[in-house]
Amino acid sequence: MIDDQASSLRKMKQSRLIKVIAVTGGKGGVGKTNITLNTAIAMAKQGKRVMVLDADLGLANVDVMLGLRVEKNLSHVLSGECTLDDVLVTGPHGIKIAPATSGTQSMAELSPTQHAGLIRAFSELRSPIDVLLVDTAAGISDMVLSFAKASQDIMVVVCDEPTSLTDAYALIKLLNREHGVFRFKIVANMVRDVREGQELFSKLSKVTGRFLDVALELVATIPFDENIRRAVRKQTAIVDAYPGSPAAVAISQLANRAASWPIPAQPGGHLEFFIEQLIAEKAVGNQR
Repeated sequence: MIDDQASSLRKMKQSRLIKVIAVTGGKGGVGKTNITLNTAIAMAKQGKRVMVLDADLGLANVDVMLGLRVEKNLSHVLSGECTLDDVLVTGPHGIKIAPATSGTQSMAELSPTQHAGLIRAFSELRSPIDVLLVDTAAGISDMVLSFAKASQDIMVVVCDEPTSLTDAYALIKLLNREHGVFRFKIVANMVRDVREGQELFSKLSKVTGRFLDVALELVATIPFDENIRRAVRKQTAIVDAYPGSPAAVAISQLANRAASWPIPAQPGGHLEFFIEQLIAEKAVGNQR
């Protein structure tokens, strides 16, 4: 009888488990938001229910990139005017977007308590989703660190520029030394070919290997593709506008791979998105 209850509880929880991936990079202009949105849409095309959190709270651009009209945003959730579900807008293939504000300094300078309040608001979400992609701001602010460490996986986007690598290293170093994050998934973006992507990864691995105790994994090499610029001008995603283009194919492969990354069996001991699902999963595990 107890086994039956544990089994049904386990099935119920498994059907609700939500994958949370932060997409970050340190440096601005590395294509982070583009990769986030295209990965989200590619996942949706593969049958996943996906949400994108625009976590660049003071300089929102996710909705702009898709030409979506936004009436309410995360500032209204923080002020208590409405719930998270109330601000969601629907994008291509049914993806949900939690939009931020643009040009609002107060949102860019939230306190750690307010960041925590926003992360906790996701526990009240009624809209059913399978994957949450968190598009962080550029830089290494408290806002970036809060959202990155609250995610289950961190994808660091780099391109072949010295500043991109140094900023990515600074971000990885901070998350590792100050917040105990050990695993990072690397996306080499705007590269000429797979070899250049691997060389980029090798440069980053060499420096992290010397000074940090971290595990890096190269999860995608996205080639430079003129069609990305064309898609941005059209306010569409490259995986929709030019699905056969090299970048779209690479992003679709990344989306397929990311959808299968395992969800942790238990919480990590700090504030996380949807932390209650991990606690419930751990409780179910203890009953086995």
